[in-house]
Amino acid sequence: MADPTDDPPPEFGLDYAPAPESTAVVSLADEYGLFIGGEFVEPRSGRTFDTINPATEERLATVAEGGADDIDRAVAAARTAFEEHWRDTPGTVRARYLYRIARQLQERAREFAVLETMDGGKPIRESRDVDLPLVAAHFFHHAGWADKLEYAFPNRNVAPHGVVGQIVPWNFPLLMAAWKLAPALACGNTVVLKPAETTPLTALLLAEVLRDVGLPPGVVNIVTGAGETGAALVEHPDVDKLAFTGSTGVGKRIQRSAAVRRLPLTLELGGKAANVVFEDAAIDQAVEGVINGIYFNQGHVCCAGSRLLVQESIAEDFVERLKARMARLRVGDPLDKNTDVGAINSAEQLARITALVAAGVDEGAVLHQAPCDLPDTGFWFAPSVFTGVQQSHRVAREEIFGPVLAVQTFRTPDEAIEKANNSPYGLSAGIWTEKGSKILWMAERLRAGVIWANTFNKFDPASPFGGYKESGFGREGGLQGLGAYVRDADPVGSTGGLA
Repeated sequence: MADPTDDPPPEFGLDYAPAPESTAVVSLADEYGLFIGGEFVEPRSGRTFDTINPATEERLATVAEGGADDIDRAVAAARTAFEEHWRDTPGTVRARYLYRIARQLQERAREFAVLETMDGGKPIRESRDVDLPLVAAHFFHHAGWADKLEYAFPNRNVAPHGVVGQIVPWNFPLLMAAWKLAPALACGNTVVLKPAETTPLTALLLAEVLRDVGLPPGVVNIVTGAGETGAALVEHPDVDKLAFTGSTGVGKRIQRSAAVRRLPLTLELGGKAANVVFEDAAIDQAVEGVINGIYFNQGHVCCAGSRLLVQESIAEDFVERLKARMARLRVGDPLDKNTDVGAINSAEQLARITALVAAGVDEGAVLHQAPCDLPDTGFWFAPSVFTGVQQSHRVAREEIFGPVLAVQTFRTPDEAIEKANNSPYGLSAGIWTEKGSKILWMAERLRAGVIWANTFNKFDPASPFGGYKESGFGREGGLQGLGAYVRDADPVGSTGGLA
C-alpha cells in the first residue's frame, strides 16, 4: 500500500486551468466621500487616501479620510435620527428594514464578493461561499429579533443605548460590519461605523444598499479613515456605546478610554488558538480541519488555529500528512475560483509575518513551506508550518495573523490542556477525537470563548462569539450579542420602541 504522504503519481496529477471571476460586475467610482445623514459628503478634513488591490498593488479608488469634525457630523446625525424617530420606531418596522438589507445583499452577492476580494485579497471562493451568505444571515437573524426583544430579555424593561460607535477590521470587513450593525439596528440604536483603512470599499457599497432600501437618514453613518479617525470616534463625548474588533494593543487603549467614562464596551481582539488532535481522531478529517483552521483567509482570522497540539503517538505521521496537504494548496490570484490562499492584506502585515517567521527560525524551530511560485507583484507569503516549536518561541506565543502554523506535541489530555491554556489569548480552540466524553472534558477546561469539536472556523449568527483574557470581552451573535446593544430602561418613560 502506498504511503498516503507521498505525492500522487504523475498520471493522477491535476493541472487547474485559470478560472478568474469577472470584475465587470463591480462598478467602482473613482472617489468616495463619507456617508453621513443618508448621503455621501465631502470630508471637512480635506484629506483622502488610496485603497489598493493587495494582489496587484493597483489603485482601486480614492477614499475620503474623516477627521474629528467629520466624526462630529456623523455622531450628530446619528443622535438626531435616534431621538427623532429611530428609538421609537416599532420593532416590526425596524425588522422590515433589516429584511430588505438582507435581501439586497443576497441579490448583489456576486458584486459584493468580487469587491471584497479585490479590496482585501481573500480568495473569491471564500468571499462568495462564506462571507456573503453569513452577512445576509446576520441581517435575517437579527431582523427576526427586532420585534421580539421582550422575549429575548424576559422580566426586563430594556431600551437601546443610543448612538453606537463601531470599528471593524480589515480581515472580514463586510462580515464584521454585519456582525455589529444588525444587532445594533435591531435593538433601536443608531450607528457611526469606521471601516478599516485598507478595506473600506464594501462598507461604502453597503451604504448604497442602506440608501436604496430607504433606511432613514442618520441611522447608519460610515466614516472612513485610519487610526486618527477611529480615535476621534472612541473619544467622542456623545457616543453611548463602543464596539471594536481589532488588535489587542488598540483594544487596550480603547478600554482605558471607555473605563474613564464608564462607557459600555465590546472588544473582540486577537487570538492564538490551539487545535488539539488526539490519537483516536479521524486523521484525514483532522488534517483538513487544521488546514482550514490556519490557511483560511491567509490566516487573517482572529480565531485561526495557529497552534497545533498533536498527540505524540501520531505526531510524525500527522505532520507528514499535513505537510503533504499544505503542498497542494494553490496560492495566487484571489479572483481565480481555484485559488486556496490569496494575497496578504498589506505590505505592513506582510512585514510583520516575515519578521515573526524569521524569529521562529532564529529561535530554533524548523520551517516548512509549501513549494509554490509566488506572483512578482502584490503581497504574498507561502503557507508555512513550524515543527520543533517550544513554548518560549515567539511563534508559539504571539499572534502572527498569517498563514503560519506552529506544531507542538503532548502525551496526555492534562498536558494538552496545560499547553493550550498557556497563552495570553483565549478566543477559540479546536478538539479532534472520536470520544464525546473527551470533547466535553476538554471543553470544560479550555479557556477559550469558542470551542469547535471535529471542525473549525464554522460560524452562525445564532451562536455567540468572543473570548477571554487578552482576546477581549463581550459576545457578538446569539442572544448574548444582542444583549450588548440594550440597557435597562429608565423606570419612567418610553421603552424605546422595542415592541
